[in-house]
Amino acid sequence: MSTSGKAALALSVLFLAMPLGYSFWRGIRSTDRAAWDWRLTLKSTLAFVLAFNLTFFIQELFLVLPKALTPGLEPTLYHNNHDWRGSHPLEDLLQGTGALATVIAGGLFSAWLIRRTPKGDVARLVLFWLALLGFLSALPQIVIGTAILQNDVGRAMSYLQFAPGMRLLASIGAFFVMALVCWRLTPYLLSADAAGGSRGGAAAVRLAVLPCILAIPLIVAFRIPNSAIEVLLPPCVDASIAAAWIWAAAWRARPIDSGAPRSEPLTGLLIALGCLLAFFQLVLRPGIDFF
Repeated sequence: MSTSGKAALALSVLFLAMPLGYSFWRGIRSTDRAAWDWRLTLKSTLAFVLAFNLTFFIQELFLVLPKALTPGLEPTLYHNNHDWRGSHPLEDLLQGTGALATVIAGGLFSAWLIRRTPKGDVARLVLFWLALLGFLSALPQIVIGTAILQNDVGRAMSYLQFAPGMRLLASIGAFFVMALVCWRLTPYLLSADAAGGSRGGAAAVRLAVLPCILAIPLIVAFRIPNSAIEVLLPPCVDASIAAAWIWAAAWRARPIDSGAPRSEPLTGLLIALGCLLAFFQLVLRPGIDFF
């Protein structure tokens, strides 16, 4: 592994350790012991699962579509990956289009969340996680691509002839943007608590930290069968970053003037998850050819 790759991995540890250390320090000093509404934790967990899988589908779809339009490439879309036959000089560059698509999606969902915040708590949670995970699904790939040149974004950077120093600078930029997005969007997550029973870090634990942990085994059902690292690594990376930085941001988050959301039933969210799981396992799992 190159020196820049080792530096990127070291910075990754620091990137997670700093917000976690701050939150534990604040938590020890906090006197907030308000009662928890476990229904909101469940809603946020299921919203995370739905948003993660939709974002992953966007990524894989936009990895396939450019290849389908490229002469000599015959791509196939699966529920947890994509593949292609043939070759073309641009194929390494096209490995970056999925990450680009999720960043664009994250930006669009963020604008929607900020400008037209949904009135229902479930809709607000789903839109929040779609906005955040659009960035968190893509930007860590820059860091991984600095250490592992064979990953999707790593191959795109190789095509663009990024020197090791440029890769490291790109990773530092990715760290900065991920932290900034978490800090900017966290107030919209906290606003989903209509009762306002707890604030700051306590609310973040209920609405983000626990949902990020609880969502992982549910996401596995959408991603199997595959190797353990392929199934677990992407959701664990996204969830770790989200939990650490939302928790840290929540201690100083200012409330937004969007009005208390109305409580919505879980029915629509459960139906959406059931339909998406069926689509992944029954339609995408065998593969859809784009040629």
